[in-house]
Parts: sequence; C-alpha cells; structure tokens
Amino acid sequence: MALLGEFRQKVGVYILDRKGSRSKRKVHYSNIESVKKIGIIWDASNNEEFAVLSKFHRQLDEKDIRVKILGFYSGRDLPVNLTAVKFLSCIRTPELDFFYKPAYSVEAATFIKTKFDVLIDINFDRKFPLYYVSTLSAAGLKVGLWDSRIRNPIFDVMIELKRPVKIDHYLEHVMHYLEMMKSKSPEQVEK
Repeated sequence: MALLGEFRQKVGVYILDRKGSRSKRKVHYSNIESVKKIGIIWDASNNEEFAVLSKFHRQLDEKDIRVKILGFYSGRDLPVNLTAVKFLSCIRTPELDFFYKPAYSVEAATFIKTKFDVLIDINFDRKFPLYYVSTLSAAGLKVGLWDSRIRNPIFDVMIELKRPVKIDHYLEHVMHYLEMMKSKSPEQVEK
C-alpha cells in the first residue's frame, strides 16, 4: 500500500513540475513598507504552533498588513482552535485528489490566485498539498526554508536554519531579511 502512495505522489510531483514550468510569475518586492498582503503556508499538524502564528498575525495587523494563512491538516475534522478563525483556512485530506493535489479545495485555488506581496512557506516537512500551493502561488516574493534536497527551488528567498526549526525563530529571520531587502525602482536604476 505504501508503494502505491509513493507512486501517486510521484505522479503528483510530475504533474506539478509540468504546471509549474508553464506558469509565468514576475518576481517583485520593493521593501517591507510597501507590503500590504502576506500569505502563509503552514503545516497544521503541529497544532501548538498556531499560538505563534496568531501572535505573528497580530503584529502584522498592527502594521496594517493583511495576513491569510492556508494550512494542511491531514485529518477529516479540524481541531476546535483552528475553526472559525477569519484569517485561517485549512486543506483537509478529503479535499485532495488521487495524486494528493488539493483539487477539491476552493480555499487552495483562491490562495494560489491571490497576488500576495509575500508568501511565507512554513511547510518544513514538505507536505505535498502545501508544496503544490506554494509552487503555483502568484505571490510577488516567495520565502522558504533552505533544503538541499529540493532540486528545483520554488522560493525567491531561502533561509538556512539548523533543524529542528522553531516556527517563531524562523518568522523572526523572515521578517529580519524582509526588512533588510530593498530593491530599486525602475527610475532609480536608470540614473
């Protein structure tokens, strides 16, 4: 049975590689002050991390940055603390197709199409449904954890941290680098 699961995921990866190579996305980021929308991909299997994400959401909300979190929960029913949260939606196993793509999730389709200024990937164990969404996301800048096993990096900014990675430590590094980064406007480049 595990062999069939591996085969299904390999086919899913093949389909994603083909879709990803056809999608055209323009990478853009100027500075943290211009960021209005951040999308976060999160592996919701570690329910305790939600408190950290909630705190991070409040901090960004104080800076007038809207945050939308898309999680993946491998069960059928979400834990109580993850329900009725306005800024969070989750993909669940029944919303996956035969190849583990989130084909039956309206939230995943909407998230992929949303043009976030920044996408922050908190999918450290590379759960395929979340990796699928991150790969196809229309976000201007994608930030993720460095992983030497990834043959085709999908992230524009990769952060290398010692494993096991603590989510709060990771988010501090992400914000640090986003605050450091500044790109020149086309007018500044011409001068």
